[in-house]
Amino acid sequence: MTREPHPHLHVLTEGPVRTITLANPDRRNAQTPSLWLALAEEARSVPDDVRVVVIRGEGPSFSAGIDTAMFSPEGVKGEESIPALITRGPEAVADRIGHWQQGFAGWSTCPAVVIAEIQGHAIGAGFQLALSADLRVVASDALFAMREISLGLVPDLAGTKPLVDLVGYSRALEICTTGRLVSAHEAERLGLVTVLAAPDGLEDATLALAEAILAAPATAGRAVKPLLRHAVGSDLTSQVERERKAQAGLLAGFFARPPK
Repeated sequence: MTREPHPHLHVLTEGPVRTITLANPDRRNAQTPSLWLALAEEARSVPDDVRVVVIRGEGPSFSAGIDTAMFSPEGVKGEESIPALITRGPEAVADRIGHWQQGFAGWSTCPAVVIAEIQGHAIGAGFQLALSADLRVVASDALFAMREISLGLVPDLAGTKPLVDLVGYSRALEICTTGRLVSAHEAERLGLVTVLAAPDGLEDATLALAEAILAAPATAGRAVKPLLRHAVGSDLTSQVERERKAQAGLLAGFFARPPK
């Protein structure tokens, strides 16, 4: 079943796998506020029978980032005007950004395992969308960059925490303050890449990872993601308690099953 919740977003559900495609290849999948709100709704509405979500981009690039036309006086047709929003004051701007951020942060609480399939460029908002996924399958010729600094801005789409968690404070600071390009091979060394694939094997690598995830029992698979998410920044006492509770629930469910 295919849906189009946004003109530049296609959603295909095939059994336990849902594929969400950024579909504006002529603009290298440049992102806009309406797209972020649509992504937020998708993150909230993943059904229980979907166990893997793949976020990908149509065409040569995953996403070249925010559509910079949004900052022009003319803006982007049908989109919120950034210049107009700024005139409402800092509180209004911060409130609106909070809504936009859910298109990224919302994937951390989505019960399915989220895989970003990345080719070409993942720049700015594109990089942050890649970071919002649990796992990243990356073409060996892909490039990443946080280019917000070149606009006099900072990354604000929920990407700073996962970036620091994955590569550490010093390297994250260097990447964000320079805005430089990070190759797929460097990204792999830094811990940003889950699977590095040949460009012509990217889709197959994503499928293989999804199939490996689906091979595990569904109840255990669903329990692992929140358990490990909580472990990031958690103290040992709190984490082992969560392990106990998760395991007790799984064991209770196991022994409650009727005999075959």
